[in-house]
Amino acid sequence: MALINTYDGRLLLSETTVGAGAQVLLLAFLGTAIGLGPAGWLTGLAFGLATWAVLNRALLRTRTRTFGPANRVTLGRAILVGAVTALVADSFQSSPPVSLFVSLTAVALILDGVDGKVARKTGTSTALGARFDMEVDAFLILVLSVYVSMSLGPWVLLIGLMRYVFVAAAKLLPWLNGSLPHSMARKTVAAVQGVFLLVAASGLLPRTASFAVVALALGSLLWSFGRDIAWLFRTRDGRAEPTATTASVDEPVAVAAVMEGGERREAALVAS
Repeated sequence: MALINTYDGRLLLSETTVGAGAQVLLLAFLGTAIGLGPAGWLTGLAFGLATWAVLNRALLRTRTRTFGPANRVTLGRAILVGAVTALVADSFQSSPPVSLFVSLTAVALILDGVDGKVARKTGTSTALGARFDMEVDAFLILVLSVYVSMSLGPWVLLIGLMRYVFVAAAKLLPWLNGSLPHSMARKTVAAVQGVFLLVAASGLLPRTASFAVVALALGSLLWSFGRDIAWLFRTRDGRAEPTATTASVDEPVAVAAVMEGGERREAALVAS
């Protein structure tokens, strides 16, 4: 029986190690193509190492048997986010080529709609996969908000920091840990954040138009968070009856409902 129950996570760790290697190769390509500076290299490598370490720990802790196709898509997206992070870090010294920055970010945003579909189609949806997807999404939004804030002002950082502030608040206010009903409005608001920030970062619009686009993104995010916080406050005593809009078991919000703390709300917000 002991042999039957033995868990071997070496195959999973080999997949994450391949991902870390791919991250280094992509950074090397950026270094050759555009002359990535020390800040970009250090930040990109730190991101890759942190992703590798945290993901390995989560896989071993949850005793996941297979990495799964959806997680491979998310890992590929994380590698792109690592490259975008390196470019943003380097931009404090010199601006990265806009076409390269936009291309990497656009592909990462497009793939955000792929991993969830792959998980549902293959029947491999897991709480770990939803969490992994959520963290990659949230970090990309944070990085984009840092980049755009350099041209439009520090107020843009509110977009990237809002999720992390909510998670911190949930540690102090346990009622923020409640589950939320399914909402297409919430999903739409989440989806437009990265798109609007990328449009502003691309420089295709005049500064006034970019300001308006990002302000619209922030306003919609404040509305979404505010509405959900109000719902959680009203239902904090557990007396509210479930609504017809409660997510079904095959939706990411239902998978994410097993998560702890404020992560539940954000998984509902950002998972696709």
